[in-house]
Amino acid sequence: MKKWMKWTAWIASLLIIVVFGYAIYLYQSVKSTADQIYEPRNPVKPVSVTDAKGGLQVELNRKEPFNALILGVDERQNDRGRSDTMIVLSVNPGKKKVLMFNIPRDTRTEIVGRNTEDKINHAYAFGGVDMSLATVEQFLGIPIHYYMKVDMEGFSKIIDLVGGVDVNNPFAFDYEGKRYEQGNIHLDGVAALGFSRMRYDDPKGDLGRNDRQREVLKQMLKNTMQFSSVLHLQNMLDELGTHVRTDLTFDEMKELLLDYRSDLEEIDTVEIKGKGEKINGIYYFIVGQEEKERIHGLLTQHLEQ
Repeated sequence: MKKWMKWTAWIASLLIIVVFGYAIYLYQSVKSTADQIYEPRNPVKPVSVTDAKGGLQVELNRKEPFNALILGVDERQNDRGRSDTMIVLSVNPGKKKVLMFNIPRDTRTEIVGRNTEDKINHAYAFGGVDMSLATVEQFLGIPIHYYMKVDMEGFSKIIDLVGGVDVNNPFAFDYEGKRYEQGNIHLDGVAALGFSRMRYDDPKGDLGRNDRQREVLKQMLKNTMQFSSVLHLQNMLDELGTHVRTDLTFDEMKELLLDYRSDLEEIDTVEIKGKGEKINGIYYFIVGQEEKERIHGLLTQHLEQ
């Protein structure tokens, strides 16, 4: 009997050591990946925004609300590429809500640091993440506290790792050899990428594409919030390290995962309104001052604690 108890105690101790050791390994893996993807911003120039913080980081340990910019970048060989997707997330744990909207990539605005007006997605081609952030801040009149840059290949792989996404497709269409039926459909990473990219067969053009991008991101966020598989976590870390860059530090990521995740229950979406117009033979999406003020007001109200 005593021998049996000794063996039981020895096995239990071994299991504790293994579990504890693996927990340390996972922690170090997460920290290593966080350090790998961390790229702090270097502001192009001070931006005039109503929030005195400018683009400075908020105190996540106090559950302060914040704005983040997601850049979906189509990078090419020997070319920085353009930010084909620009999505703003305004996160307020006090209200248990996330407000999400696209900035249409053809939006005409001043490119901060170049003193010229151009399509807003060209800011990334001219000056990378820093110029994109400064230009978005000036366009909206609000601070962007954090950013996340994802290349499109990584976007596809990350969706696969969270089990794909379920979306409601408003109309059937074909894109790059794949049929997307109308109604509720399940998409893997490659299909979700195509679903997010198609625009020429959409009656709403780029605005319709923006709708579908928000739908995919909304579902991906929901799936990520329920992420629990340790094996998938390790695979996710590998993909994040290769395809994602952000100015969130390791400690800030922990705050978001541990403190914010349980408080975010609703994701609202809004659409920036405007009109298409050709200037010197080039198509632009023109957003009027009244519409800018409306979006600015929605963001300001959403951030109020």
